[in-house]
Amino acid sequence: MPYVKNLSFQTKDLGKKSTLLLTFDSSVKGLYQTCFPTVCWLTTFGQTGSYRICVTYSSQPQLKNGNIIDAETCVELNDGEKTTLTRDSSVFQFTNPVKGVPGYLEALNDSGSIQDIALGFKSPKDLMSTPVLYFKEVEDASKIVAEFTPILRAYVTAEYQHTTILQEAIEIPAIWERNIASLSESTTWNLTRDTATGRYNLTQADEGTLNSSIKPTVVGVPTA
Repeated sequence: MPYVKNLSFQTKDLGKKSTLLLTFDSSVKGLYQTCFPTVCWLTTFGQTGSYRICVTYSSQPQLKNGNIIDAETCVELNDGEKTTLTRDSSVFQFTNPVKGVPGYLEALNDSGSIQDIALGFKSPKDLMSTPVLYFKEVEDASKIVAEFTPILRAYVTAEYQHTTILQEAIEIPAIWERNIASLSESTTWNLTRDTATGRYNLTQADEGTLNSSIKPTVVGVPTA
């Protein structure tokens, strides 16, 4: 069954202006070869003061055709479904999903030309989806097969922009990693920085630190 997870990342008087990057860049077959992760969320926290970013993840995936920002068509799939990208004159369209292989999402390119396809997700209240994986130059009569586990990683780096397609692994180590499916519906995480070592850490906040007046929203630049 599809699910929604709300995650909040907060900090207070971090001590240094820092940019938090969130991406799904692990546990994907063919990573940096046939598919490439994207920067899903990016936000900068100031040196002093309180800051918070709230993100929402939905397990309802979408496949998109076209540029990662300006998608031409999209379709929602459930786990174990497949679809075909077609073109009638100049109009691209995905067929209605049909049963496929459990645990996988499949898309056949039957458009007559090479196409870019992205896997993303759309939260219930969003009009547009957030890209997760990007499949570049999928040849006609070829298909993509995605076995996606929602393992989210956090990095502190200012070297990237929203929706950047990562062509290679981020060089610095991740400061945090979680399988979103295993988390509670809503969780809050505190970002801290050790002034002696400069190392960052994300730890789950106590329930008492939650601010119920702040409503979770997706932060970032989603695809069209």
